[in-house]
Amino acid sequence: MKNLRFLLFHFKKNPLSVIGLVIIVIFAIIAALAPVIAPTPEGQFNPYMIPRDGYGSTPQPPSDTHIFGTTQGQYDIFYGVIWGTRTAFQVGLVVIGAVLVIGIILGSLAGYFGGIIDEIIMRITDIFLAFPPLILAMAVTIALGASIESIIIAITVVSWPSYARVIRGDILAIREEDYIEASRGVGASHLRIILKHILPNSIYPIFIMASLDIGSVVLTAAALSFLGLGVPEGYADWGQMINFARNWIVGTPTNTFAYWHAITIPGLFIFFFVMGWNLLGDSLRDILDPRLARR
Repeated sequence: MKNLRFLLFHFKKNPLSVIGLVIIVIFAIIAALAPVIAPTPEGQFNPYMIPRDGYGSTPQPPSDTHIFGTTQGQYDIFYGVIWGTRTAFQVGLVVIGAVLVIGIILGSLAGYFGGIIDEIIMRITDIFLAFPPLILAMAVTIALGASIESIIIAITVVSWPSYARVIRGDILAIREEDYIEASRGVGASHLRIILKHILPNSIYPIFIMASLDIGSVVLTAAALSFLGLGVPEGYADWGQMINFARNWIVGTPTNTFAYWHAITIPGLFIFFFVMGWNLLGDSLRDILDPRLARR
């Protein structure tokens, strides 16, 4: 409770952190109320599949029937961006949760025990870091096939090494402290020392990384979908909706902004979602790690 009051106090002092929190809360409300805001058409089995009004290739402007208009293939933009909010939270939170677990476990083993265990884990980490992240994510997605699960696995594969390296580095600096030696001296087990003494004093930097990386994860997922390597066609995903609009960015010879809605609306959802997490992550960084605070 005391820590919560501490966080709230510092959040109130930074207007940008409040803005970031408000943005994320708004998106969370949209995701939670998606079935109410954009009801699934009767008879449709998968609510994440965007309903379409025909098969024409030319996007249609906003109307009473489609308040945000339609994109290529006559997919309803309003339905797509609302349910795409759920997709963004699903990808961002699941990936970050997975990389935190993997990074903490492997980084703790490498940093605490050292020796051959450290060498094996760090060399495996170096192998993953040797590949360009987006290229590796593309390869994994292609191998697994188009699905939301493939995106989550692919981004997790390319993201965990940096978390393992950070937690390992912090543990290397802590494991020789006097209180750690004292715990060993009284017969505390390795697991108890790691969980009770080492992790609580070394885990904050990766929590800061996690809060800043949620936006990056969503951007990577959007990039995969934009390239046609992510979710199946018609799935509610912001990146795929921009992919549907790629042929209509320049409009027509007589009206450059004829199809502005097809690219701008999903783009704004991505922009504000990522900006909200970045503002929130910056604030957590300033609160939890004063050494990195911007003054």
